[in-house]
Amino acid sequence: MPAFRSAISMAFLLGAAEIHAKGAELVAVSPQTPDGTVSTEEKDALTFPVLSDAGNKVARSYGLVFKVPDEVLPIYKQFGIDLEKQNGDGSHELPMPATYIIGRDGTIQLSYVQADYQKRLPIETLLAALK
Repeated sequence: MPAFRSAISMAFLLGAAEIHAKGAELVAVSPQTPDGTVSTEEKDALTFPVLSDAGNKVARSYGLVFKVPDEVLPIYKQFGIDLEKQNGDGSHELPMPATYIIGRDGTIQLSYVQADYQKRLPIETLLAALK
C-alpha cells in the first residue's frame, strides 16, 4: 500500500472512535472489487467499512471520476498498482479523493474534493464540522 494511503487510513482509523462518539458513521468507498475492499479492511485493520463502488457508479454521480492517462499506467504497475485487477475492469478510471458529511436527511453538509490525491481533509476539520 502506498505510504500516503497508509497515513490517511491511520488518520481516519484514529479518528473513527471520535467520529462515532459524535453520532456519525465513517464509511469509505473504493472502486476496488468487493474482494479488494475486504482485503483493504483486513490489511489496514480498519474499524469502518470500505464499500465497493463497481464501475465508479457512485463516484461518477458525484462528478469525481477521471481516466488515468495511458502513459501513467506503466508507472502505476511499477508500484504494484494494477487497476484492471484491483477494480475488475479495463476502464482505467479512478475517483478523485473526496470527503463528505451527509446529514440524516441526505443533504451534503460538508464537501471536500481535491484533485491532488496527497491532499486530504484534515481529520481535525472533519471532527470540528460534526455537530
